[in-house]
Amino acid sequence: MEVPMTTQRWVAGYRAPLVNPAEEIRLTEPRTFTNETVRQVVRVGGSGSRLRVLLTNRYGAEELSIGAARIARRKTGGEIVPETEQPVRFEGAASVRVPAGADIVSDPIDFAVEAGDVLALSIHLPDSVTPAFAQFPVESAWIAPGDRTGDIAPSDAEETAARFLLTGIDVAVDSGDPAATPVLVAFGDSWFEGVGSTLGANRRSVDVLNERLATGWAVNQGISGNQLLADAIGEHGLARFERDVLSVPGVAAVWANFGINDLILGETADADALIAGFTALAARAHAAGLPIYANTIGPFGGAIYPGLAVATGIPVRHRVNAWLRGTDVFDAVFDVAAAVEDPDNRDVIRPDLDCGDGMHLNDAGARVMAETVDLTVLPKVFH
Repeated sequence: MEVPMTTQRWVAGYRAPLVNPAEEIRLTEPRTFTNETVRQVVRVGGSGSRLRVLLTNRYGAEELSIGAARIARRKTGGEIVPETEQPVRFEGAASVRVPAGADIVSDPIDFAVEAGDVLALSIHLPDSVTPAFAQFPVESAWIAPGDRTGDIAPSDAEETAARFLLTGIDVAVDSGDPAATPVLVAFGDSWFEGVGSTLGANRRSVDVLNERLATGWAVNQGISGNQLLADAIGEHGLARFERDVLSVPGVAAVWANFGINDLILGETADADALIAGFTALAARAHAAGLPIYANTIGPFGGAIYPGLAVATGIPVRHRVNAWLRGTDVFDAVFDVAAAVEDPDNRDVIRPDLDCGDGMHLNDAGARVMAETVDLTVLPKVFH
């Protein structure tokens, strides 16, 4: 009997946007590694028969040396399932030097995964390096001295809530039809990255949306502190759109959440400028043939952090939200603000949804945020 041919292609199974450790505004301090191994947890959004790992040295001034890397299923904490462990190679080699300013993609790895599988990626960094990192990934990493990539569970590892070097994992799907495995890119700030949700529990708004999608999955390109218009923490949204959205393999739609940091981090952005920025964002997505959905800007009037432009930002939030609720530049707008605002004070988060800092959502709030997404307006490939 003749066996039918299948077409295999790469699709983004996981994404992790990182920031430059040399940036002036830091929510957490970067980490320098010297002959150490970092083990990081990855929860993939979709199924595939093979993997490839994406690492970066895009902010490095010198070559990045990777001594070894291995991937396995995670058992619990920093412990792996040893029989699943496989080496990660680069053009057949166990070690590689990544030029300054460059990204690198590993060789394909025969490692089948299902949606929701949790993996552990271990990377040995033999030389002194301060790599690109995620400041609030809401997930743990484990750091141990020397090359510990093969350890089942390093007993002397330091646990930290950060992410380093890793920008994504792609999965190989056995279909040439993009509609079979569509990817929605959640593109925005800390309300996507998940600040305020439970560490390691995968209860971010993007995780909850993944539970709701009948077909395909979402990948998370949220950066805490990120702005739509100006570089402060990470390149601003309009600047990183091509890399973090258009270059994502399998992207079929965009879900955007921006605005809070433009209003309170530094000087408050002008309403007209922010509206123009949202309009430009929608235009770029549509020029690439992608539908784009936006959230209204959530409340931040109860923010406990000093030095934020809360007072000047509040009236601009109301003006921009009024525009968002009435505009047709997006394919749809989801009214996250109305869903999470305190009905007695629209400028603050509802107490039962507030993580405690007055500007981020807890697990329940993240679920409410995800539930504002009207699945019926998404492309049919997600239904």
